[in-house]
Amino acid sequence: MAVLSQQMGGMSIGQPPLQSGVHSPPLASQSQTHRTRRVYPTADPAGPSSQPGASGYPSAPNAQTPGYPGMQAGGYPAPAGAPISGPQTFVPGGQVPAPIPSAGSPYARSPGGASMAAGAGGVSATGMPRQPMAQAGQYEPQKPRIDPNHMPSPNAVHAHDQETHASQPYSTALKTNVPLACTKFTAIDEGNSNPRSVRLTMYNIPHTEELLKASHLPLGMVVQPLADLDPAEEPVKLIDFGEEGPIRCLRCKTYINPHMSFINGGKSFVCNMCSHENPVADDYFCNLDMVGRRLDRDVRPELSKGTVEFVATKDFITREPAPTSFVFAIDVTWGAVQSGLVAQAAAAIKDAIYGGMGLPPGTKVGIITFDRSAHFYSLLPSLEQAQMMVVPDIQDVFVPINDGFVVDPYESQSVIEGLLDAMPSMFAKNRTAEPVLGAVVQATHDALRSRGGKLFVFQSALPTFGPGSLKQRDDPKLHNTDKERTLFEPQDSFYHDWAVKLVEEGICCSVYMFPSTYVDAATLSQLSTVTGGELHMYPRFDGSRDGKRFAADLRADAQRTYGGSGVLRIRTSDGLRVEEHYGNMYMRNHVDVELAGITSDSAIGAVFQYDGKLDEKQDVYFQIALLYTTSDGQRRIRVHNLAIPCTTLIGNMFRHSEVDTSMNLISKMAIAEACTAPLKGVREKLIDRCVQILTAYRRNCASGSSPGQLILPEQYKLSPLYTLALLKSPAIRGGADVP
Repeated sequence: MAVLSQQMGGMSIGQPPLQSGVHSPPLASQSQTHRTRRVYPTADPAGPSSQPGASGYPSAPNAQTPGYPGMQAGGYPAPAGAPISGPQTFVPGGQVPAPIPSAGSPYARSPGGASMAAGAGGVSATGMPRQPMAQAGQYEPQKPRIDPNHMPSPNAVHAHDQETHASQPYSTALKTNVPLACTKFTAIDEGNSNPRSVRLTMYNIPHTEELLKASHLPLGMVVQPLADLDPAEEPVKLIDFGEEGPIRCLRCKTYINPHMSFINGGKSFVCNMCSHENPVADDYFCNLDMVGRRLDRDVRPELSKGTVEFVATKDFITREPAPTSFVFAIDVTWGAVQSGLVAQAAAAIKDAIYGGMGLPPGTKVGIITFDRSAHFYSLLPSLEQAQMMVVPDIQDVFVPINDGFVVDPYESQSVIEGLLDAMPSMFAKNRTAEPVLGAVVQATHDALRSRGGKLFVFQSALPTFGPGSLKQRDDPKLHNTDKERTLFEPQDSFYHDWAVKLVEEGICCSVYMFPSTYVDAATLSQLSTVTGGELHMYPRFDGSRDGKRFAADLRADAQRTYGGSGVLRIRTSDGLRVEEHYGNMYMRNHVDVELAGITSDSAIGAVFQYDGKLDEKQDVYFQIALLYTTSDGQRRIRVHNLAIPCTTLIGNMFRHSEVDTSMNLISKMAIAEACTAPLKGVREKLIDRCVQILTAYRRNCASGSSPGQLILPEQYKLSPLYTLALLKSPAIRGGADVP
């Protein structure tokens, strides 16, 4: 932070140089018995003048009187009602000089000092000749500083972008100038995917790696495959190609998209990714028009829309798809009861199931409670009330219910609501203090093995009993040291190994923590990190303070769009490849991203690397394909396509960059690095990256500007502020010290 402050401290944002006609006035001689009135040189009222002012520089016409707003020439206040025109910029050379002490003041200079100050040369007391002075009593100008009024404002930027896209919809055919992430807009899919689903860090791709390195800009994307669309936007089209499945390139397996070209009268098509020529099946043949486009292009969504969804064939199904099952596992130990967690969780689950929009279509529900033992409930609709079965042998845990563990929430609504309403009183006198989280994970894995689903865990304390028991390992002596990163690594591999097993069965896990003392979040978070879930933290939970926020978080998590058993792959044009992926996911190889669960808010970051030189005369293509199972048990393939211009100019890269996506990707990279490097080094890299980007822009795009000005690229002018906000976040900052 010190480096960024040092480099920004001596610069002004767009501040003009010292105007001619605004000069530093000479100090009056102190040998006088009274203070001489200070007179400031101004422009000639009769018209422009080229005569030099008091400081030797010519006076500029209409020069603004230096000093404070509301003052006129000579230092007198402006008459009442006189307008003050123009922005009030305080130029260091035009500020009012410090007052001269009176003759009788103890701070006044000696007469000898006054005579020397008044003289322009002569001989000093030591007999050495004095150096002539440019002006008697001239003071040293203050160091320029940043004017707060010229600082970029996020509110102003967001308001301007909202105003720009409020009146007319955004056409994805533009390929550039996408709305900001926080802007409410309506998009028209005309061959490129909606920015809600896919965003790039820049919308002019450099044609060489050297050009990218010169800019220091990140090259990557953030993908949100199942993002919810605006109600005014056209929904994603579902296409069924039958048993043969969607048309794909024979070489690189790219799905048919609007950017593929048809040749030979429509009998062949050329892949936009690898340029391979593929034959067209007879049942898919169509004639071409005069410009080489298929005549049925506008009626085939796969040839005209950037985002489509295909029905998956049997080749993409490893096990029979089933509707999603949600299992809620509640910690009912003594600490959870005392903090109000049990009552709040029961009420929040009831609201998430039956309140608002309700759960995704086809979802089934199951409930588990646990302390030193695991409690399973039969929720069959034929029962008057739920039946609880206790499994005390948590070393070899199993689910004792064959039918009724997961049920339709509406068919068994009375049973489920009765159980949730009675749950706080059922465990009000529970004195057990050790939760067995590991056994619950194992039991859920066995119960949902053949169907997949999602596990919601509500945990209040460190699991110290049974499988996966952990020890308290927090050491304050390691904080803010190079060894602090060891606290961010898992304590053991138990939860990571079981998370991998959950991924294999298509089971996602979201963890809600309510700790009053140390709870090893780095280890327990493996359940959500690997399976594509989320981790929610409520330290020192208080129902009256945190209850509403917890209920809102759970409702949003349970009711949003959900898909299971997902596999995502990103394809790019020849010359680019995906170097690294970031997010909550699991990868068996370097290309396939496995997502046990994926929601409308799930986002994956990807960084690209060059394999060769791109053709600046052609667009650069990207395709993101997600294979997943919907909440009602249908296997689908959602495909997003992008075509982005290629450039040889570094100015175009900055002009068409996207700071929201860039900072999102940079933050994901910083969080991933924090697990293997000291936080101090991570913070320094964030600062260096910000400085390098701004320096590269100044060096390559604004080299002719004044050295005293801080030149910010229009698209990246908020990057210093966003970087500072990231440095202040609890995940990056060190201890209680806030930059």
